[in-house]
Amino acid sequence: MDIQQLTQVESLCETLYIGTPTTGENGETITRKEAESRLLSLQTSADFIPQCQYILDHSSSHYARLVASNSLTHLITTHWNNFTVPQRIDIRNYILAYLANQGPGLQDFVTTSLIKLVCRITKLGWFDDPTHRELADDVTKFLQATVDHCILGLKILNQLVDELNIPTTGRTLTQHRKTSVSFRDVCLFKVFQLGLTTLKQLQTRAIVANQTQEVILGEQALSLTVRCLSFDFIGTNPDESTEDVGTIQAPTSWRPILQESTTIELLFEFYKNTKPPRSSKAMEAIILLCSVRRSLFPTDKDRSAFLGRVMTGIRELLSKQIGFEHQDNYHQFCRLLGRLKSNYQLSELVKAEGYLEWLDLASRFTIQSIRNWQYCTNSIHYLFALWGRLVAAVPYVRPDTGAHGHVEALEKQVLTVVDAYIDSMLASVEQVINSDGALDDPLDDDGSLKEQLDRLPVICRFQYRNVASKILTRFDELLNQYHKIVMNLGLTSTQNASADISKQATIIERQLTWLTYMIGAIVGGHSWSSAHLDEGGETIDASLSRRALQLAQALDYRLTSSNGVGRSDPKLEQSLLFYFQNFRRVYMFMWDQVSNPNTNQGSVVGMMTSKLDAGPTTKQKVYQRMFDQMGMGDHTTVAELIATKVGNNLKFWPEETEIVQKTLDLLLDMAGGYSSSKLLLTLETVKFLAHHHTEEHFPFLAVRANVRHRTIFHATLTRLVLQPTGTEKLGLTFEQFLEPITNTLKQLDNLSLSDLRNEAARWPLIGAFRDLRGIAASLHNRKSYVLLFDILHPRHLPLFAKVADVWHDQVDVIVSLLKFMHEFCHNKANRVNFDQSSPNGILLFRVTSDVVCAFGRRLLSTPPPEGDIYKERYKSMSLALNVLISALSGNYVCFGVFSLYNDPALENALDISLQMILSVPVDDVIAYPKLSKAYFGFVEIFFRNHIKSVMALDTNVLMQLMNAVHEGLQASDPTLSSLCANSIDHFATFYFENAGKDKVEVHNLNKHLNAQPNMFSSLTATLFNLLLFGAPQNHWAVIRPMLSLMLASESSFTAYKDHLVSTQTPEKQQQLNEAFTKLLQNVQRSLDNANRDRFTQKLITFRVATRSFLTI
Repeated sequence: MDIQQLTQVESLCETLYIGTPTTGENGETITRKEAESRLLSLQTSADFIPQCQYILDHSSSHYARLVASNSLTHLITTHWNNFTVPQRIDIRNYILAYLANQGPGLQDFVTTSLIKLVCRITKLGWFDDPTHRELADDVTKFLQATVDHCILGLKILNQLVDELNIPTTGRTLTQHRKTSVSFRDVCLFKVFQLGLTTLKQLQTRAIVANQTQEVILGEQALSLTVRCLSFDFIGTNPDESTEDVGTIQAPTSWRPILQESTTIELLFEFYKNTKPPRSSKAMEAIILLCSVRRSLFPTDKDRSAFLGRVMTGIRELLSKQIGFEHQDNYHQFCRLLGRLKSNYQLSELVKAEGYLEWLDLASRFTIQSIRNWQYCTNSIHYLFALWGRLVAAVPYVRPDTGAHGHVEALEKQVLTVVDAYIDSMLASVEQVINSDGALDDPLDDDGSLKEQLDRLPVICRFQYRNVASKILTRFDELLNQYHKIVMNLGLTSTQNASADISKQATIIERQLTWLTYMIGAIVGGHSWSSAHLDEGGETIDASLSRRALQLAQALDYRLTSSNGVGRSDPKLEQSLLFYFQNFRRVYMFMWDQVSNPNTNQGSVVGMMTSKLDAGPTTKQKVYQRMFDQMGMGDHTTVAELIATKVGNNLKFWPEETEIVQKTLDLLLDMAGGYSSSKLLLTLETVKFLAHHHTEEHFPFLAVRANVRHRTIFHATLTRLVLQPTGTEKLGLTFEQFLEPITNTLKQLDNLSLSDLRNEAARWPLIGAFRDLRGIAASLHNRKSYVLLFDILHPRHLPLFAKVADVWHDQVDVIVSLLKFMHEFCHNKANRVNFDQSSPNGILLFRVTSDVVCAFGRRLLSTPPPEGDIYKERYKSMSLALNVLISALSGNYVCFGVFSLYNDPALENALDISLQMILSVPVDDVIAYPKLSKAYFGFVEIFFRNHIKSVMALDTNVLMQLMNAVHEGLQASDPTLSSLCANSIDHFATFYFENAGKDKVEVHNLNKHLNAQPNMFSSLTATLFNLLLFGAPQNHWAVIRPMLSLMLASESSFTAYKDHLVSTQTPEKQQQLNEAFTKLLQNVQRSLDNANRDRFTQKLITFRVATRSFLTI
């Protein structure tokens, strides 16, 4: 590279990063995309490493330096084996010297990239030479130089810990863990000490720096401390998406520093004397220190002393409210409190000095946090986690252990916390409404609300009677006020009332929403374990449930009496659905046992039950007591109330899609339970649903936004109808159940093609197909599937092809049709299994072929749209391919029949599908995941089951297919590469097993190979390159066709082997030849499973062996 070329690179970098116009050699304007493409050429070969070094040495452009650094990182990672050990050390030393000389004057993004490079070299060369393992010692020189160098040194150490802790793409997990463990044993403790030492120097002012530098040093040193403590010490690969910290498995050699009092005190001092992000990082380090494994401390006394220091620090922070005005500090401190009980048993906490004071301070802090909910909604659940863990551990601690009266103190504090939560959440309603949108409603934050409600039951049930009394008192007050307002409103909607009354009604409804959520969560926390059955909690559940059910009755009465005008707040309806879900889960699973305990006397289980327990079981007694105490009737009455609520929601809330969805989810869950589904069949409301599932009775079915909910609705009803006693108890047959849909289909079928395409037919078509899809999804056996097939055939099935023809260009209609056909053709659980003499399988495929062909022909005759090509073209195309894939792979059709009797259905379907996939550019196939899975799924089954048709293709068409398969084989998605590899395997297997035979398809294949003699060699090279140099997730995918390819074309394998050997040094050539010899040992010329498995194992061994020395 010379100065002129350097100037050109700098110009390209300016264009890429800041958009500065640049012209090429011929005066043409270079776009950002072109600039990126040209600069990426620096990453194509190891020969460009000198050019990258030249850019670093001579360029003054920060962007050019960044490109050079990133290119070096990529080249060294990809071509690591191309360098000798001395060369690797030279590059490492060059980058370190560059950072030492130039680092302080570079932009942060450049230094970050260079640091990443030197750490990557250190990781890859960790076992090559001791020099690489001395990076921490080399960085010490940075720490002892200027302040700017000290900052650089800390950044290097931070990146080093990250690099050695996080797996690198292209390296196996075994290689990563081997390096990581060695780093942990050799270097990590030293790095941790350097971080702590820097913190101590900052605290004692031993480092002379300005304020900005002090801030950066503090951030880097604390980040280093956190990284070291959160290192994956034992290879558990923790989930980084969760905030909860696991146990820190620090080595025993770390004990002196972790156990030393000055360490935790240093971090507490740093927290108290700094501001975020330093203070929050210090708190994060404290959390990690508190999570250190128990066995690190030699004795219980040492562990207790450490806990005492932590609790002393926490008490000081709580009593003086230090740093809590900052959101980051507050959040991390809540995490610390939530984490404390996770790592320490309650018996240890109560013995700690000042436990009662700590408990009182923690209670006040929690109450203060709850009252200031608008600032800490995302942190309250950590505090609830603390109290939940404390009360859950009480039964396992003797009352006389530790501080006197600790149980009573905990009971008192828990009650005050729960009281504060109830009062604050109720008060939040008015605050939110009065803020005119300035405050976010906590009821709208589904994530935080769920976190809080998940932890609420354990806390509330600790003092259940007192908590329930509080909730009942507030609930009764609000319910009485609500009754009065509703009486005043009459049949008028809340929105049409006066402003004062409307506001008052909204406030009460939102407050009832909070209480209903709380009741639902608490009732859902009922435990059926034998240890809790005698506590009497079911009677309190009954009192709470009575209020929730009374509220549901009141809302339903107002809703039905006003014919839907008097609707309440949607949030209140959702809270009731939440309550019903929890009630269903806890109290609707024993209906059949209680209502008819002798039902199963004839079964083995029934006889055993009658022998072992002649009277009601403890669970049955508890169940009965609950409903008796509730006073709302028996379980059937309560279930009828819930079902009525479900029906009214579907009738009167058609526009509220969230309410409709949650209502249908409740109905689906009830229909999915063994006992609750039986209970539903006895209810009048469910019978009404089964008899009147039409838009006239349930307007939500007519709302376009609920189109997906139609499918769930009919799937649920079908599940109930098909219960063993479903048709008997519901009073209708399956055919009668389908009458509304079949009537619609009859009307549509009687229309002319022009009328069928009329806009008036659009929604009936969409609705019918969506409904049928839900029904088909609930058919899980042969008997039920035949019921639907007999209803649709032959009267209604021909309509589907007509719809595909006239509505091909309307996405909503064609997608509904194709999704139903996909479900209808899908042979799940072997449900599509007709009698041996039945032609139904062939008839079903004919219909499928007609639909796919009608749609495909019209699609192919239509030019590609100018708008969203996926939505308007590829989506429906991929669905059509999926329909055909389901039919071709269903194993319910003997496809040889079609050619035998000159039936063109199969040939037409394959031909149209082939034309569709060939009309899509390969780049588009790879760009759209759903399309690519359908595309390559069709190719795979085409090659697997219809190889004669494959061989009969024109050579150019087959080559176009093979090129697409070749591209898909290299895709990053393992599913795609697996489908492509299987396609290649079918192709190569056919050639190997049939070569030399006098068959038409073999002659056709030879013709193709003569026209494209490099096909096998190209595939062989690609597969071996993917195995040796590709991403690990694709290895299993590409291994399968290798044996069949090698046997089909041994010359291709030999040519690849010779080429690969020729690219290596003489020493490595010998190693590679030995590896190939071992690979081919004991491999037979056979494709039976045993030989395939043996060769697969050899390939894995071959890859591991060659990757350690192979150069690219």
